Amino acid sequence: MTSSAVSVQDVTGGYHGDPVIHDVSWEVPHGSLAAIIGPNGGGKSTLLKSLVGLVKPWHGRVFLFGQEPEQGRKRVAYLPQAEEVDWQFPISVWDVVLQGRWLRKGLWGRLTREDLDKAESALTHFDINHLAKTQIGSLSGGQRQRVFLARAVAQEADLILLDEPNTGLDARAQHELADTLTRLKEEGRTIIVATHDLDCLTECFDQVLALKSTVVAHGSPRDVLTAEILTALFARHFPSLRETGEVVIHEP
Repeated sequence: MTSSAVSVQDVTGGYHGDPVIHDVSWEVPHGSLAAIIGPNGGGKSTLLKSLVGLVKPWHGRVFLFGQEPEQGRKRVAYLPQAEEVDWQFPISVWDVVLQGRWLRKGLWGRLTREDLDKAESALTHFDINHLAKTQIGSLSGGQRQRVFLARAVAQEADLILLDEPNTGLDARAQHELADTLTRLKEEGRTIIVATHDLDCLTECFDQVLALKSTVVAHGSPRDVLTAEILTALFARHFPSLRETGEVVIHEP
């Protein structure tokens, strides 16, 4: 078995003939918590979508657990940006979590008692049993994240991809999310997060990919969150890392 959950090899891609990412190569080991950082339009979302086949690379290849995305997709849960979700759709928390079992079984699968038990267990895992009948759009931002992570657990996903999960969360909910992601990693899952929130990176992330259409740097948070690299990513409005681990934003 390959030691990498994700292997990106010289990938170039984009939309409607317009390139967004260029010659991106990256390896994410099994059981790690990784972040993708960079400016808006720098390719974070495009790279995540390339991993699950929503964007087809023009050049290069992507492997999930040593397989093509089409074969490895059932082992992957993708949580898009909040703005891409129709929160008014009349679906309950229970039905969202149960989708995880359908995703695992495929279009022609049939739910069993075991599937219902696993969905119930996922609700318990995130302490949201009491929300089972609630319409998803009526939840807080933090509750919504827990529901979609519960769906990933119900799916028994080995790789979880999150696109800007901190958007709209207050400070408490952000810390709770970081703790949850750490717990999921400790359970053996691989987590990749595209994020603008740099404060939590030094606390719980194993590696960081700095992306601005192409790879600017990758490595441990302390290796990547330097003034030189962050200036290259964010120009003059750049964050830097203090000795305390706090990230501060520098203005021109």
